[in-house]
Amino acid sequence: MSWIGSFVTLVGRVLLSAIFILSGLNKIVGFSHTTEYMAAHGVPMPALWLLPAILLELAGGVSLLVGYYTRLGAVLLLVFLVPVTLVMHDFWTIEDAAARRIDMIMFMKNVAIAGGLLYVVRFGAERFSIDATRQPRPGRV
Repeated sequence: MSWIGSFVTLVGRVLLSAIFILSGLNKIVGFSHTTEYMAAHGVPMPALWLLPAILLELAGGVSLLVGYYTRLGAVLLLVFLVPVTLVMHDFWTIEDAAARRIDMIMFMKNVAIAGGLLYVVRFGAERFSIDATRQPRPGRV
């Protein structure tokens, strides 16, 4: 891939990783608020579920950011994102039209992010990553 293509891939990884890293850090800072929010959405034992959520967001986000085991990081983020989207953004159960519309937008945002993560799973991190330094290059032994 060209230098410009690899740079675009890097920017995409940075943008994808930002939402997960910031969200994970915000969950740490607002741990009790987040557990209350999760409980309000019917999540049993929210504090117990919040710990792996934070770990998945931070580990997957940093993996994307630096390009280290990037495909695995994207898979971890998908493992986090799919159930969270279905549980926390169940717009089809909301009666209030305005609230339903907002939750549907959040649902679709997560669907779009999942699409971006699937691209990362398929194509990896490209040139500007730690993964690229670990891959054998053609002609090198």
